[in-house]
Amino acid sequence: MALRRLLRGQIDWDRLEALAQEIADRYDQPGSRVEFLDADNWLSTPFVVDDRYFVKAISRQHSLVHTLLTTGRNLGAYSSGSEGFFEHVDTPVEMAERELAATRRMRELGINVPRPVAAFEFDGLGVLVMEYIPEFETLDDADPDTVDDHAEELFEWLTEMHEAGFAHGDLRAENVLLSRGELYFIDATSVDEDNIPDARAYDVACALAVLEPIVGANRAVEAAGAICDRETLVTASDFLDFVNIRPDHSFDVLAVKGELAKATAG
Repeated sequence: MALRRLLRGQIDWDRLEALAQEIADRYDQPGSRVEFLDADNWLSTPFVVDDRYFVKAISRQHSLVHTLLTTGRNLGAYSSGSEGFFEHVDTPVEMAERELAATRRMRELGINVPRPVAAFEFDGLGVLVMEYIPEFETLDDADPDTVDDHAEELFEWLTEMHEAGFAHGDLRAENVLLSRGELYFIDATSVDEDNIPDARAYDVACALAVLEPIVGANRAVEAAGAICDRETLVTASDFLDFVNIRPDHSFDVLAVKGELAKATAG
């Protein structure tokens, strides 16, 4: 139980209460209503202030877990023939600042993301403040026909990010939202920009893993093939086994590999 508490990075209520008051004071929200979200809290403790601000409180324990996950992900990337491209961050506030910067870059490209507000340190915590998007559903909870309608858009946005020299790094169904008919990306992670080709292929492999259970392997690969070049698809296939062993993806890896082989033949 002690290890589990460490990994979840639980933050004392007094610190969270003080942080909520700090958010209210900073953004002139007197009498703010705070709602804590039902989440695993491995990398942050998330809450919402007045249905307006989405806040991530990041403790030292959370940054330690990030380090452990980063090491594991890079080992998985090595097993796929890559040098590894996930970047370590040293402190909670650096985690917040990196995510804020990635979100700003996506927004500058015209990709739908929550409006980034601020990243700062408070009482030893890293704090990320973003716009709260109400009335959303994650991609795996959405209607399959709706997901099908947005399949190419998913790869278009990834390609725009890659051409701008960065990658998402943590694309999974929970990090792609649908709200009022619009697609949104959230929770981009830190990726070494010197190894963008492999990070690009990894993003595409993750997108295929997200889509396959919803729209099927054929449609997922069809959408990817309409946007991505052949080399990226071939390299994405090399990452599928690594993606498949991650607990946040569950898909038919053999079916996706088979469709990719057909799409890239010749």
